[in-house]
Amino acid sequence: MDITKPKSGVERQVAVGTFHATARMKELLLQVIDSGRLTAGPMMDRLEREIARLHDSRFALMCNSGTSALQIALAALKEAYGWNDGDEVLVPAVTFIATSNVVMYNGLKPVFVDVEPNYYMVDPSLIEARITKYTRAIIPVHLAGQPCDMGPIMDIARRHNLRVVEDSCETMFARYKGRPVGSFGDIGCFSTYVAHVITTGVGGLCTTSSPELITMLKSLMNHGRDSIYIRIDDDRNLDHDIFEIADRRFSFVRLGHSFRCTELEAALGVAQLEVWEAQTARRRAVANGLTRQLSGLERYLQLPAIRPDTEHVFMFYPLVIKDPAIARADLIRHLEERGVETRYLLPLINQPIYRKLFGDLDERYPAAAHLNRNAFYIGCHVDVTDEDVSYIGRTFHEFFD
Repeated sequence: MDITKPKSGVERQVAVGTFHATARMKELLLQVIDSGRLTAGPMMDRLEREIARLHDSRFALMCNSGTSALQIALAALKEAYGWNDGDEVLVPAVTFIATSNVVMYNGLKPVFVDVEPNYYMVDPSLIEARITKYTRAIIPVHLAGQPCDMGPIMDIARRHNLRVVEDSCETMFARYKGRPVGSFGDIGCFSTYVAHVITTGVGGLCTTSSPELITMLKSLMNHGRDSIYIRIDDDRNLDHDIFEIADRRFSFVRLGHSFRCTELEAALGVAQLEVWEAQTARRRAVANGLTRQLSGLERYLQLPAIRPDTEHVFMFYPLVIKDPAIARADLIRHLEERGVETRYLLPLINQPIYRKLFGDLDERYPAAAHLNRNAFYIGCHVDVTDEDVSYIGRTFHEFFD
């Protein structure tokens, strides 16, 4: 996404995401190409170790998307804990559709829980009412760069013996009461897709501190292969006889997927991890600038709120129209025509396929339904300039003033 080239007739173009290749990225990419090793190797090991360290986990595993990370996370837990088809997984009623799609792809049933009207994440006070004798897990989603209220969520999970998969695809590095996302549940899942906190084009990661789960995740990502040989240098493992490894290289012990990533994507991620603190600081500076620019419009717009004792890395900048006399469509048309790109705030329960599968759920999830009618977001990334921030502010004030 190139924000430097505005559309014809538009003063400035501000996209929701961006990417440009730095000199360090190019250097690491050339290292990979010169090595002759494109399949998972030293660069991916480096990325995985650093992601695990930054998120207080023993292990991390890179795969080809955040969706794939969620898919194999649930598959591993289903196998490890003996869940049956049709067992239930709690999912927030506002999230990207992949969160609940992977539940169904694993033969499980998503059960929706309404969200907080101020932070837009699963409302802990509503979780227990949705738990049944078939509930096996909950997927809290760390939305827009901010953690969920993990304290009460983990308390509920412990009381009801539920597994926890943290959908942290939109949030990296952020801490809740001193602990980073991805370190609370059984497995954390991250995305490095375009416009996310770090970007590798395609990519995802799982974090866990369980040796058993990381072994299963590696297998599930690689067609269900025997864990004795997942990557091409696993035959250097001195704990096994070389013939035993050769004999089991083409052994598959479960149904799995081809969700692998390459050293090239890993190189892009490594380069960005070297500057993640500066990039995060810039995202926060952009968010603070947007909040200053939009001050005075609070009677029309609900600006982002930051949970107490919680960090926010601002993958994007969410907004909700408060004034019922204002049509979201009119505001979005005004912004888009002037080059300020928008997205709806992750509507789920009103998606056409979900209305077909589950019917009209709006009355049961009023907070989500309100956001589906009135919420959207704009870009808040490292390439948004101070001039862009001022321009966005002027564009909003032109609409309301």
